[in-house]
Amino acid sequence: MNNISNTIKKPTYSTLSNKYGFEISISNYGASLTSLKIPLPSGKKIDVVLGFDTISNYKKSFELPSAPYFGAIVGRYAGRIDNGNFELDGKQHQLFQNNNKNSLHGGKEGFSQKNWVVIDSKLTENSAVTLEYISPSYEENYPGELKIQVTYSLSESNELIIEYSAISSEDTIINLTHHSYFNLDGHTGTIENQNLMIASNTILETNKENIPTGSFIDLSAHAFNFNVPKKCPTSIDNTFVLADSNIVSASLFSPKNNLKMEVITNQPGIHIYVGGNCFGKIKGKEGANYHPLSGICFETQNYPDAPNHYNFPSAILKKGERYYHKTIYRFQLG
Repeated sequence: MNNISNTIKKPTYSTLSNKYGFEISISNYGASLTSLKIPLPSGKKIDVVLGFDTISNYKKSFELPSAPYFGAIVGRYAGRIDNGNFELDGKQHQLFQNNNKNSLHGGKEGFSQKNWVVIDSKLTENSAVTLEYISPSYEENYPGELKIQVTYSLSESNELIIEYSAISSEDTIINLTHHSYFNLDGHTGTIENQNLMIASNTILETNKENIPTGSFIDLSAHAFNFNVPKKCPTSIDNTFVLADSNIVSASLFSPKNNLKMEVITNQPGIHIYVGGNCFGKIKGKEGANYHPLSGICFETQNYPDAPNHYNFPSAILKKGERYYHKTIYRFQLG
C-alpha cells in the first residue's frame, strides 16, 4: 500500500446534487460532510447539518474542551475504549487516553483530523465521491496498516448514502462512523421541538464514565424508549441496540418544516448524542452560535468498548478480510 493519502495537505471540497435540488458538500479534511442543503416547498433551501465556514475552524474545533467532530468520519475506533486498552491475538495494546483515562474516537488524532484523498468521483453525474485514507501500522497504537475508503452518494430518492470499506495488513480492531449533527429546522435552529424515533428495545448499560459494563438495559419503562416518536431529549449519549438491518433504525421529524429523516444501517448499534457545543469560542456556519441543542447525532456503529466484551459483536478485522458498513439517511418532505 502506498501512503499518498497521508501526504496531500490542500483542503478540497466535493459537491453533489440531485434533480430535486438536494445538495451536499464534502471536505477532504476528516472526509467531513460540511453541508446538506434541502429545498422546501416554500422555495427556501435549508442546511440541516452543523459545521464551519472554513477548514481552519474545523481544525480549531479539536482544541475545544470537548471536540464536536462536526460531520467527520470517526475511526479507527468510534466511541470509548476502557482505559484505552484491549487484547488482540494474545497481545495487549495500549491506545492514547484522550478522554480521561479512556480512548475516544480513535485517540489523540483520529481519522477525523486526517487529510483524505478523493480517489474516485462521479461529479459530472453529481452522484458520488470516494475518499481514501491509509492509516500506518501502529498509528495511535492500532496494529495493521489500514486502507479505508468512504463513498458518499446522493440518490434521486433524496438519500444520503455513506459506504465504508477497509482492509488491514494485520489483525486489528475497527469501528467507523459518521458524526454529523442534524437539525431539520436548519443548522441555526434548535432540535427541542423535533420528534425522535428509535427502533430499539435496549440500550447498553454504562458506568459514570460512559463505558459499557457488558450488560443491557430494557427500555420498556425507560425515559429513552423512543419506539413511539417523542420530543428529542435535551441530553443523551447512549448506544441503542438494533435488531434488524432491514427496517428504519431511527427517524427525526420537524413539524415546522414537515421534513423527516430516516436512518437505515447494517450496523448492530446506533449511538444517539445531543450536547455538542462550541463553548462560545468558534462561530458556526453563517455566524451561528452553536449550543448543546443545536443538533443531534445518529452514529451508526458497533458497540463502544466491544473489544473488551465477549458478548458484544466482534470488532476484529482479520488480516486480508474486508470491513463493510453502509448507512442511509433518507429525507422526505410532506
